[in-house]
Amino acid sequence: MRAVAVFPKTKEIKLIDHPEPNVTRPTDVKVKIINVGVCGTDREIWSGEYGDPPAGSDYLITGHESFGQVVEVGPAVQAVKVGDYVVLTVRRGCPENCIACRQMRQDFCYTGHFTERGIKGAHGYMTEFVVDDEKYMNLVPPEIKDIAVLLEPLTIAEKALMQVFTIQSRLPWECRLEQGGANQTCHNAIVLGAGPVGLLGAMALRLLNMDVHVVARDRAPNPKEELAKSLGALYHATSEKTPQQIAEQIGNVDLVFEATGAAKASFDFLQVVGPNGIFIFTGVPAPMIDITLDAGMLMRDIVLKNQVVLGTVNAPKIAFENGIRDLLEFQKRWPEAVRSLITGFLPLERFQETVKRTDREEIKTVLTLGPSLPLQRAGACAEPATGGRK
Repeated sequence: MRAVAVFPKTKEIKLIDHPEPNVTRPTDVKVKIINVGVCGTDREIWSGEYGDPPAGSDYLITGHESFGQVVEVGPAVQAVKVGDYVVLTVRRGCPENCIACRQMRQDFCYTGHFTERGIKGAHGYMTEFVVDDEKYMNLVPPEIKDIAVLLEPLTIAEKALMQVFTIQSRLPWECRLEQGGANQTCHNAIVLGAGPVGLLGAMALRLLNMDVHVVARDRAPNPKEELAKSLGALYHATSEKTPQQIAEQIGNVDLVFEATGAAKASFDFLQVVGPNGIFIFTGVPAPMIDITLDAGMLMRDIVLKNQVVLGTVNAPKIAFENGIRDLLEFQKRWPEAVRSLITGFLPLERFQETVKRTDREEIKTVLTLGPSLPLQRAGACAEPATGGRK
């Protein structure tokens, strides 16, 4: 079968012929991949910054943002059936089976010896078929199959918000709305970055009835500003306003959701978090020159203002389940906006066109893997949509 693979030793990326996997265990599920998203992580792996092949292999099949259809199940599988649409989780537990991994919370693995499909020690989803255990399958309702490839990046925000509400239970955080005040808001949120994770995070925060402010580099008007406005969010350009000026316009900053991987911009906005606020780091910056900051002032504010700085990575199964719920709601409230997050569809063979991003208006590019299988063979698959972005 076709697959996009990176060869770390030779620093090559190419389309290869890889053996098709088979169902061998009672709880195995075989999935026909329909769409796979391309993100910054994939591009960093392709450029040789990281990415580890499975043991005994000299290449790694990349891709971790999946959407597919079940074509075969083992005799003990109960969670899904042939024909179901699914998205697979990414991380698998460590061989030591630490306390977190024993509880299916590989996202909090203590040993660091986990594997991640398409990233570390396990082949990913940029290929025609995958086989995995049923416990890693997330059932997707057919009504969101055209946008389900957005689920994995959405889970970054979903996990972050799970932690926010756990942490902020330390204080009166829940909105107490006056009678008749269904549209009243009580929290101000900044989203740093107008890429797929940032905009999906903005949508999730709007579902929580927060006043959301999307901050990005490009001046308005631009397509991302229009998309933010369609959600009921405001857009600010860092090329026009300083973090302090943006914060003055917003009022108390209760939450910052960072989705850029830009260290300097992130620490600049950490300085404007308000009393009892929480700053969430989700990006992983590339190596860069040192930045200068007033560490004493940051430390003083964090202590005296009861602030929290949170780092979060990967996502557990419950975050995928929450994301499916929210994608259904996104489609109901903002059908055009959520579809516009996908700015391009390309066949797998044209993956090289996504290696370097040159279009500033791109949000999410999705690779498609051809038409569905015949029903008599393994169950019908959805035809990939056309149009597109990440």
